Amino acid sequence: MLFLQLSLLAVLLPGGNNEDVLQEQISFQTIHILSLYNHSWTQSWSSGWLGDLQTHGWESNSGKIIFLRPWSKGNFSKKEVTEKEGLFRRLYIELYHKFHYFASQWKFEYPFVVQMAAGCELHSGKAKEGFVWFAYQGSDFMHFQNYSWLPSPKGGTGAQQVCGLFNKYQVVNEITHRHISDTCPRFLLGLLDAGKADLQRQVRPKAWLSIGPNPGADHRTLTCHVSGFYPKPIWAMWMQGEQVQKGTQQSDVLPNADGTWSIRIFLVVETVETSGLSCWVRHSSLGGKDIILYLEHHNSVGLIILAVMVPLVLLIGLAFWLRKHWTYCDGPPVTLIPLK
Repeated sequence: MLFLQLSLLAVLLPGGNNEDVLQEQISFQTIHILSLYNHSWTQSWSSGWLGDLQTHGWESNSGKIIFLRPWSKGNFSKKEVTEKEGLFRRLYIELYHKFHYFASQWKFEYPFVVQMAAGCELHSGKAKEGFVWFAYQGSDFMHFQNYSWLPSPKGGTGAQQVCGLFNKYQVVNEITHRHISDTCPRFLLGLLDAGKADLQRQVRPKAWLSIGPNPGADHRTLTCHVSGFYPKPIWAMWMQGEQVQKGTQQSDVLPNADGTWSIRIFLVVETVETSGLSCWVRHSSLGGKDIILYLEHHNSVGLIILAVMVPLVLLIGLAFWLRKHWTYCDGPPVTLIPLK
């Protein structure tokens, strides 16, 4: 039963047919992480991903699939959802017992972590062979290929023993192959169809520049901030004219609370070498028109602000000084009538 459930993990939920693929290359995969601390303490975490977008979660206590998007259910029925939730519950129980039972034989030392990913890819609407792989302690352990399980060179004798056991179940391996090469791609196409409006959403990025802190007296760090864009793929670079600056460094693309993305682009330069520098941003939402932010413009705005603020501060200071001086100089009122 364990091996049947492993093969079905790649499916998650069945979908319908649709030839309108929204991206040239897209994948769907489910990830399961099992942390075994000792014989009685185990934690698990599972999720489903459409490319870089998480579409499904799993509540291990209740054994329920968590649908993170309005379209994550696709077109399957409540009965099918219940069936898949049952498969997941049995899968977790089987994984828990099998890894505990064979831990010493496979030379798994507590505490240890087992990771599994299963899924499929579409390239220009055509399915590529699906995949299932295991990792032990974060290192490749074994994978599924051509109806068989193959050990990783890093897996050692433990991986060879596990593959030997898994490969005794040829019927189950045929089912695994069919699900990752046929059912999973059909489910992926169903997700793309159900989530088309969301997946085709375009949000224009906002960009601005900042300077500092300086890594040296004669250097400064230029930062180009780009935020609020969707979808995730973006190109951003510091340029001089139309020449890419080789010292450009990028942060990771990080998610925002509203589902959009953010990134920062850094460049360390000498103070005398800032002339002609600009930050270029390219994104699908811009309709082929780049956002170009010029450093000279950024500096000129700062100079304008400085030119306005300095006189204003001086005038305020002068006003306070005059008020204080006038208060100290005030004497008794002057009268033209002599006092007797």
